[in-house]
Amino acid sequence: MLYSIIGEDVADSLSGRQQARPAHLARLEALQNEGRLVLAGPNPAIDSDNPGDAGFTGSVVVAEFTSLEAAQAWADADPYIDAGVYKQVTVKPFKQVFPN
Repeated sequence: MLYSIIGEDVADSLSGRQQARPAHLARLEALQNEGRLVLAGPNPAIDSDNPGDAGFTGSVVVAEFTSLEAAQAWADADPYIDAGVYKQVTVKPFKQVFPN
């Protein structure tokens, strides 16, 4: 089943994001290589693809896991958590309707 993983950043998270980004992306690339990743990306803090020093307010991942518990365990191991980037992470079942 698909699950949405929504990470909400702490204030001024840009430095922590930059430091933990390679490890964060490696985990996403592993999901992609396994054919389990639907989409992933950050939420810019301003209305721009390149927010610069404004940074980001969070991230969204939609991916396939065997259970809610497996999705939660994957989310809990995110390098952004260890780096103090996320103040909260929400994991929920997700039903994709479009595109189909």
